[in-house]
Amino acid sequence: MECVKLDQKKSWIGQNWVLIITFILGVWVALPFLAPLFMHLGLTPLGNLIYMLYSFTCHQLPQRSFFLFGPELMLSLSDIQSVWQNTNDPLVLRQFTGSPELGWKVAWSDRMVWMYTSIPIFAVLWAVTRPRSNHPRPKFVPVSVFLALLLPMAVDGSSHFISDLAGIGNGFRDSNAWLAQLTNHAFATSFYAGDGLGSFNFLMRALTGIIFGFAVVWFGYPYLEDVFSKSKSETGLPPSPPANLSNIDQTG
Repeated sequence: MECVKLDQKKSWIGQNWVLIITFILGVWVALPFLAPLFMHLGLTPLGNLIYMLYSFTCHQLPQRSFFLFGPELMLSLSDIQSVWQNTNDPLVLRQFTGSPELGWKVAWSDRMVWMYTSIPIFAVLWAVTRPRSNHPRPKFVPVSVFLALLLPMAVDGSSHFISDLAGIGNGFRDSNAWLAQLTNHAFATSFYAGDGLGSFNFLMRALTGIIFGFAVVWFGYPYLEDVFSKSKSETGLPPSPPANLSNIDQTG
């Protein structure tokens, strides 16, 4: 009897693994946005707890983060320095979580937001478009393609890191003078300088983060599908009724 129950659980997980993993990712993605909500509601200990937990996964620099419940979605380095501490030290800057006047910082930087929020979104798209059960095996993305899709973020992230070695606000990615020269100053100064909404740096972090999420799903999920399909078939039980996400997949 115990073996039958275990096989039933394994069969259900094998049938609904996309929903399970997407739900877990959704919780992981939602928590950084709860930090500013808790701060806004006066639940400071809860907000600080989330900031602390996610500080191990992100630099949390405020000039590269979203702010909620304030007048601006993003703040410039000079804005933060004028109301808090006049410092370029990243270890100090990352401690700024916001204020009632400026709003409260999301516990992830904008790059992390684009990276991780795109994964559950692409997971749903993959679930809808994946090969149906009459296909013997899922279609795998070559490792070379996966690495090529990760390369843009590696280049953008490493160039930011190297630039920041000159000091926050003083590196070549802060002014992007090289890009202004390359494009003959075709865009406004705000496009080249800083990390603000709509700037070159912001757009590159968004684009490379979304490409990262796409790469992770289209490379990793077919392997997960293969593993869970084998696990489901080994139980010898008929498929369990699928949950909602799988229903969407099967009727698409």
